[in-house]
Amino acid sequence: MSSTPEAPPTTDTTSHDEPLDLAGIGIGPFNLSLAALAHPLTQLRTAFYDQRPAFHWHPGLLIDGATLQVPFLADLVTLVDPASPWTFLNYLKTRERLFPFYFAERFHIHRAEYDAYCRWVSEKLPTLHFGHQIDAVRWNPERELFEIDFTQLDTDGEAEALGRTYARNLVLGIGTTPHIPVPLRPLAEAPAVPVIHSADYLDHRERLLAADHLTVIGAGQSGAEVFLDQLRARPAGREGLHWLARTPAFAPMEYSKLGLEHFTPDYTRYFHALPERVRDDLVPGQWQLHKGIDHATLAAVHDELYRRTLDGGWPDTTLTPGVFVRTAGRVGTTKVELHLDHLQQGTRSRLTTDAVVLATGYRERRMDTLLAALDPYVRRDSGARPRIDAHHRLVLDPAITGSVYVQNAETHTHGVGAPDLGLAAWRSATILNSLTDTAPYPLPTRTAFTSFGLPQTSTGRTGTVPRQGSTLVPRR
Repeated sequence: MSSTPEAPPTTDTTSHDEPLDLAGIGIGPFNLSLAALAHPLTQLRTAFYDQRPAFHWHPGLLIDGATLQVPFLADLVTLVDPASPWTFLNYLKTRERLFPFYFAERFHIHRAEYDAYCRWVSEKLPTLHFGHQIDAVRWNPERELFEIDFTQLDTDGEAEALGRTYARNLVLGIGTTPHIPVPLRPLAEAPAVPVIHSADYLDHRERLLAADHLTVIGAGQSGAEVFLDQLRARPAGREGLHWLARTPAFAPMEYSKLGLEHFTPDYTRYFHALPERVRDDLVPGQWQLHKGIDHATLAAVHDELYRRTLDGGWPDTTLTPGVFVRTAGRVGTTKVELHLDHLQQGTRSRLTTDAVVLATGYRERRMDTLLAALDPYVRRDSGARPRIDAHHRLVLDPAITGSVYVQNAETHTHGVGAPDLGLAAWRSATILNSLTDTAPYPLPTRTAFTSFGLPQTSTGRTGTVPRQGSTLVPRR
């Protein structure tokens, strides 16, 4: 008998006469939103695939009490279809929790509750297929269809069957991946001393609490939540906590009403119409719009630190902004040494610690491997990034007649709102309107009081400011 394992059986999930109108790769909140809004459009044949066994949204950061930074109205569907059965309020109704929510007067819900809501939707939509690992995507010129190879996984994540499906169009919602700075990657890959990304925080929480000294790196919301959680759980006077950040301050999120209008379709259209070099210059300077810390979390950190001074003395904590880790290494088998540079002082220092949490954010997951066969057809900008049109489609060679839509892979073309949950439903509706070449979801022509940019005439001279902000920038 041969010791070589048998290849999994092959299945074809679409007949040759019935390809999908849209195949989704990845099932995070954004493709879940798209699936929910596509559900009543019976003329569309859709399917969405994810290699995970079930939906989970940042499970390592569902810290007790942590809330979303967007209102509950920024659910999967409400901002384009408040009558949808997939709204957060309808989820509460099915759980007989509408009255408790009403009296709680919560505009920003718990993060764990948002995760539970999304899982409720994911368990009811018939077009979602978990346990499906997408292996390759090709364009089939004879059939003028995308050809998608996948491996169906069993409950243990082992290959159970091979499959192939065909689709006229694709949508990529493959999400982001935790970013680990280069100097710390060798340490994060070795298990002896805990150097973990905040995405895995809850899996290691007890181990981190046992460390005599813990360093948190990163001044965004995740870093603040991890620091606060550790601070609350450690004894007064023996906290042993360092919090380091590259930013010049532990700065609050820009949460003014007009500031939030950067997360409207009006601003997205304005940003997309700007020259590439202008867009590239804008994004880094807008970090406080989406990478700052919630005001309530900052207040809670300060309140906890202040409470620990009531009996005299100061807590054993150090909060230092304006520094970055130049290099790092191990000290023996139980400690890590961080070599720090202070940006403003131009000074250097060393910090020895027992554990490190990297709240260093996420990066858009690379599409290169998945779309390797399509790479020759993808049109790119001067930075070798995919060009993406106003309808969130990759700009492809005309030889490909299908469309490839992207979700949360277009910050460079659509601005800081690309990863924001508040624009999820609008982007999903935009994709479906484009896909059907109709308007199953009519969208508003104006969404902001701010008029981004000046009106342009055919001669390039400015004229009277129009009443509707959406007309200020020509749409592509």
